[in-house]
Amino acid sequence: MWVNCIQCRECPKTSSLGIDLTLYNINESDTGKLVPCDQEFCYEINGGPLPGCTANMSCPYLEIYGDGSSTAGYFVKDVVQYARVSGDLITTAANGSVIFGCGARQSGDLGSSNEEALDGILGFGKSNSSMISQLAVTGKVKKIFAHCLDGTNGGGIFVIGHVVQPKVNMTPLIPNQPHYNVNMTAVQVGHDFLSLPTDVFEAGDRKGAIIDSGTTLAYLPEMVYKPLVSKIISQQPDLKVHTVRDEYTCFQYSESLDDGFPNVTLHFENSVTLKVYPHEYLFPFEGLWCIGWQNSGMQSRDRRNMTLLGDLVLSNKLVLYDLENQTIGWTEYNCSSSIEVQDERTGTVHLVGSHYINSARSLNVQWAILLLLLLLSTLLLSLVC
Repeated sequence: MWVNCIQCRECPKTSSLGIDLTLYNINESDTGKLVPCDQEFCYEINGGPLPGCTANMSCPYLEIYGDGSSTAGYFVKDVVQYARVSGDLITTAANGSVIFGCGARQSGDLGSSNEEALDGILGFGKSNSSMISQLAVTGKVKKIFAHCLDGTNGGGIFVIGHVVQPKVNMTPLIPNQPHYNVNMTAVQVGHDFLSLPTDVFEAGDRKGAIIDSGTTLAYLPEMVYKPLVSKIISQQPDLKVHTVRDEYTCFQYSESLDDGFPNVTLHFENSVTLKVYPHEYLFPFEGLWCIGWQNSGMQSRDRRNMTLLGDLVLSNKLVLYDLENQTIGWTEYNCSSSIEVQDERTGTVHLVGSHYINSARSLNVQWAILLLLLLLSTLLLSLVC
């Protein structure tokens, strides 16, 4: 997890979505403290003692993302506020101390003021340094969380805790992988299965498919991507296909997407399936419809031929991450509705509703962390346990 900090000159102050962004200022916090470079946390992040570390020197961080964007700064520790469920659609204030990055320099899209501008990134990965792991160590929460991204209206649901309704079919996480990797077994287009090699979803040391809510589209190995796109386009022989910006396969089409193109169903271990409808994998761009499936064979070396499933396939589904049992699962769901979450302390079950942001001026928080979601929708991350 990291946020933009007051001394950052490249950090955006506003978003073209009309959302005001706020820079974190440790000097205005009564509880904020710098994390020294000789602290255990810094050793773990850097894989050992930091060369040149001296007394009173802070612990630095550098994060480089797949699109070339980067963030750099230093670690701080402060109290993070979140909402604890206390009744149906009712929450009370709660908090926990978390170490996070204080961004001093940003590059690429992270330094721009366009629709992708954000305050920071909420890290909910598997590592011990993620926010969910830090809160779990203190006993405040279980390492279980869920999101439901509303691809139609924007916004959605984000909760920490055991979701009891809707019911979710789970598939095991692949052990010893840094990301949320799962065993993908087949790809079905309409009623037909693609004929694929058994090891197609393994690229080098990477095993299986990565589930990543921080990625907008979905990336497939070239030997999956080509027959998949060919099968989709073959449903409409008269389409005039264009390549836009050297990466998007696009065409004009004025009829019903769901009637004119096939569903794509991804199959996983434990007979778990994930169905993606045409109105989800096709997106509008410059008067055309473009296919959201991307060819990872054309990506840079570290992402070549990997299977990376982003919000293109995750939207309009309740996705549950259960790190306690090392499983992940999903089910189709109306993300503008509510879900039921169990209180770990009392065993009682409460309703948790969805959120929608149309302007940050309506938020009564010091800083909001926003994620770029499918079709530029934004989600208020209300942490619930």
